[in-house]
Amino acid sequence: MVYYKHQLNVRYNDTFGGATMGNIYSYMRISTKEQLGKQSYSRQAAALEKYAKENGIEYLLQFKEDVSGKNFTDRREWNKLEKLLRPGDAIIFKDISRFTREAENGYKKYMELLDNGIELIFIDNQTVSTPYIKQLLNVAQKQNLVAKTSLESTVKLLLIVELDRVEQERLTFIKRVKDGIAASEKSSGRKPGQLDKLSPELEADIKAFLKDRSIKMIDLMKAHDISRNTLKKYISIVQESEGV
Repeated sequence: MVYYKHQLNVRYNDTFGGATMGNIYSYMRISTKEQLGKQSYSRQAAALEKYAKENGIEYLLQFKEDVSGKNFTDRREWNKLEKLLRPGDAIIFKDISRFTREAENGYKKYMELLDNGIELIFIDNQTVSTPYIKQLLNVAQKQNLVAKTSLESTVKLLLIVELDRVEQERLTFIKRVKDGIAASEKSSGRKPGQLDKLSPELEADIKAFLKDRSIKMIDLMKAHDISRNTLKKYISIVQESEGV
């Protein structure tokens, strides 16, 4: 846990749906011990800092930890954060995968926090942030029984689909790595240092790597049968196309 800026009773702006009093926290997570250190969190930290400046907020505390996102029970810093939470507080994440990578338990925890009056803000996934979800639920309350039930089901589906997407993204990557390692045992005929056309699969894996530091460069190298230097060149190409 890191003290970021000591600011009690921060007043939220319209991003949080009104003038609610509460504390604002940020949370960062990676899931590999080989990526420990300041650089591992740099993208998340930069996004959180930018968001704070753009929205005129300050974080009371900043939490970060190196742990899997499959569950919440084994996350020491997350558990510390949960004990501090009070109705009206908010947690800011770079994206929903920092919150969880497991759909079923992730949905249960999301709804538990929502019901307890906690705001969850995902910078890269605003349509599943709690202010937007609460707007939909408020609209549902004003409808007749059929429309209300339908809209509430739609909200649940929206959350489940997004959480499932994060989980499946990781499983797909793992499969690609395994398939790539098997294929790399065969000769590809590529000359050392030669750059082939960037395949959609490699581009997708690089984008996943840039977002999730639990993915290792060595896995990408084996999956696509390329050297470290070649991979770095491809990463630079993807970063330029993404404007990173």
